[in-house]
Amino acid sequence: MALSELSDRFRFILVRTSHSGNIGSAARAMRTMGFDGLSLVAPNRFPDPEATALAAGADDVLGQAEIHGDLVEALAGTTFALGLSARRRGVTLPELDPREGARQALAAARRGEKVALVFGNERTGLENDELSRCHAMVRIPSVDDFSSLNLSQAVQVVAYELRTVMLAEESTAADIQVPEEDVPADAEQVERFFEHLARTLDDIDFHKGRSPVTIMLRLRKLFLRARPDLRELRILHGILADAQRMAQLAGQDQNKSRT
Repeated sequence: MALSELSDRFRFILVRTSHSGNIGSAARAMRTMGFDGLSLVAPNRFPDPEATALAAGADDVLGQAEIHGDLVEALAGTTFALGLSARRRGVTLPELDPREGARQALAAARRGEKVALVFGNERTGLENDELSRCHAMVRIPSVDDFSSLNLSQAVQVVAYELRTVMLAEESTAADIQVPEEDVPADAEQVERFFEHLARTLDDIDFHKGRSPVTIMLRLRKLFLRARPDLRELRILHGILADAQRMAQLAGQDQNKSRT
């Protein structure tokens, strides 16, 4: 498969970017490594002349950048997401170095998947709820006493690692054709399942005083690790719908017994 075809399967997502210049610098970093899929989630200011100036000619990347209101919307259509974080978080995700993250991302792309590389705000990085929508976390192994990288520098590191593994495998990797039904469901489809799961747990009174947030984070981790395909999600939706129906019938029976 041509490098350009593989490159089209990657999307760099910048979340809540404060400085428009960093958007331009990130676009430049991407373009030098052959990537042009850029999505912006709630940027503070874009379009902006500073972004254009610091893109240094990567105007095509900026010109086709998608703008979204939230990360769930930006992840629609992707099936494998890696979240970049400078520090370890409370979210228990697999932690990868950039080279291993690039290998796993490339393997997903070769299977026909759409891959997202997610970068957080310059000051706070990705929040835990944003990281929880990713399948793994990539941590650049900087020194402990000065771990802060500029956003565009982090983008450059990841884009470089991706291109390095793509070039290394170009002459040896055979194309892998995966039946469409075996490709994992995309992020939007998985998010709809999580919403259905949360409603069902409420309907069957599952929590009983326990924290719904903690339980859902653990269930997110479980299902993101399993990476169900669309047919499997349909089965899970069916199970949840039946559980809701039975809970409704049980509630009706209780009401009748009281009257």
